[in-house]
Amino acid sequence: MATLEDAPDNPYVTDPETEFAPVAELDAETAREQAEQLRAAVRYHDHRYYVENDPVIGDRTYDALFARLEALEDAFDLDTEGSPTQRVGGEPLDELAEVEHVAPMGSIDQGGDPEAVREFDERVRSRLADADYDGDLAYFCEPKFDGLSVEVVYEDGEFQRAATRGDGEVGEDVTANVRTIASVPQRLRGDHPDFLAVRGEVYIPREAFTQFNRERVEQGEEPFANPRNAAAGTLRQLDPSVTAQRPLSIFFFGVLDSSVAFESHAALHERLPEWGLRVSERTAVVDDVEAAIDYRDRQLDARDDLDYEIDGVVLKVDDTDACDLLGSTSRAPRWAFAYKFPARKEETTVRDIVVQVGRTGRLTPVALLDPVEVGGVTVSRASLHNPSLIEELNVDVGDRVRVKRAGDVIPDVAEVVEKGSDGHFRFPETCPVCDSPVERDGPMAFCTGELSCPAQRERSIQHYASRDALDIEGLGEKNVEQLLAAGLVEDAADLYELTVDDLTDLEGWGETSAENLVAELDDAREPPLADFLVALGIPEVGTVTARNLAEEFGTFDAIREAGERGDTDAFESVPDVGPKVAETVVDFFGGEGNRAVLDRLLDHVDPQAAEATGGDALAGLTFVFTGSLDGYTRSEAQELVERNGGSATSSVSGNTDYLVVGENPGQTKRDDAEAEGVPELDGREGFESKLREHGVETED
Repeated sequence: MATLEDAPDNPYVTDPETEFAPVAELDAETAREQAEQLRAAVRYHDHRYYVENDPVIGDRTYDALFARLEALEDAFDLDTEGSPTQRVGGEPLDELAEVEHVAPMGSIDQGGDPEAVREFDERVRSRLADADYDGDLAYFCEPKFDGLSVEVVYEDGEFQRAATRGDGEVGEDVTANVRTIASVPQRLRGDHPDFLAVRGEVYIPREAFTQFNRERVEQGEEPFANPRNAAAGTLRQLDPSVTAQRPLSIFFFGVLDSSVAFESHAALHERLPEWGLRVSERTAVVDDVEAAIDYRDRQLDARDDLDYEIDGVVLKVDDTDACDLLGSTSRAPRWAFAYKFPARKEETTVRDIVVQVGRTGRLTPVALLDPVEVGGVTVSRASLHNPSLIEELNVDVGDRVRVKRAGDVIPDVAEVVEKGSDGHFRFPETCPVCDSPVERDGPMAFCTGELSCPAQRERSIQHYASRDALDIEGLGEKNVEQLLAAGLVEDAADLYELTVDDLTDLEGWGETSAENLVAELDDAREPPLADFLVALGIPEVGTVTARNLAEEFGTFDAIREAGERGDTDAFESVPDVGPKVAETVVDFFGGEGNRAVLDRLLDHVDPQAAEATGGDALAGLTFVFTGSLDGYTRSEAQELVERNGGSATSSVSGNTDYLVVGENPGQTKRDDAEAEGVPELDGREGFESKLREHGVETED
């Protein structure tokens, strides 16, 4: 029988009739050598299929090679580090860890009008002239993919990790999931850089998305609304084996950091495929902005024929030296611009208009439509946003309307094209859920029922337990709905009265899950004051404002008293709190329904005890964090510093005292720290040691 050993100079087997000796007949050394050849073969055929779009073997032969490799690795317990077989997924994760990018993943300026592109060109030319740039200006043009942006890092050619964009500085570690994507090489090809951090866009091809949704419906599952949502949800799966079964793909389009330099974006685009990284073939280098506009128009004409979603094109100054001269603002590079496509539009009929009630009482009208396909996605609901828009559009049930997907994602009613009614929808004067009076605030409308409104209660409980608030695991949207339907809770205060017996009587709850939730709730009885303020869902009060309020007032009682006496001046004295926020805080604490729920909630919760200030032990010290810190989330570590009088900032400067370096740190901050002479603290041990040195107690 033939084996790969028969052709050592040509390991890329293409003969579908090739047979191998039974695995049981091989010795360990032969199995190891054959596995190495098979890995090379699979990588080669992956490259031909996913990067070059030029396969040289059929699916059946490829599957046979892959299955043989899996059998060898399993039978001889071979090291699978970097093997293509790791694409089948690893062990499920408890959660997605945070990871700092090697360089910021910023956004770019954008617009949908050709004049906005011409203004961008004028700014570029003016800045380059001021910088005495004497090169020929050209633009590298590429599609703007509508997927999920990721950072993928290679060291010595080996795939190391991957992370979502997150806030641009810190993302979610999705290494195990990205490893399952067949178009992401586990090992770079050719003469690759020693270090390479590339930016890519993960997506699901349209045809694969349609088949995927069909299978979900057949299995009784809800279909995804669009390919982008499906890709995002798949990439954030905690079980990589689930991700491996879904049809993700990727395009690479930029370098965040590299051990080699590139003279132009076009040169980079040519090199990426040489290393096995898939790029779009629909790129161009043009000499002026009018040619760039023509390029965008050609892509707009072609978008419906592509097997992936694009929502515009990106123009980049091609010369990287010119890019360096142009620099960046705090949020975006000055050398790039996204020229967006107009939203997709189709016509359909409004069959009903319903009014939804949000957590803050805001009423949002939604049009229920005859299903219509808009850009490959079936749309049956579209937002009407607020009563003022209804009046402006003059829309009502029975009207023929044009629907658009703004940003190719969110459906909106754009205009009425044919009236089927006598006027516009009459917005209700009372809440459709609790019958409380509706109040208008500018273009918007609000239910005045506050937490006595069942809809607001449900969403307020979900928010109370959310990750940004008290982070109570086991209280997701469906579980909150179940508890409300069973009559076990009416508001957040009732959560603390739940027992294990209450929960195990419900469908889907076992002894362990019930005990875990009760334990989580017990742990949430003494929350930090700032977290408690966020959990209450006070309009306009996010994490930063909540922290400022907590630091200024010190106790919840002091905040509540100021709110109930209507002391807006006291709130406006807090950093970053203006008249509007001050007014919303006063309104919240002055509301009768809110006061009743707060009284009950405070029977179970003591927000002051956990928020006792740590004093000023770290006064005058500034910390910056990079990488993930064992035992702390980024926000927890920053809060610990600030609670003890110190400052925690996001970037290194001459005023920084310490850079705390965790796992997978960003190189930019370390380089800045070295340049500024800022000492580094090594991980949790170094961080806590420094805290103790200044008299701050830490947990063992």
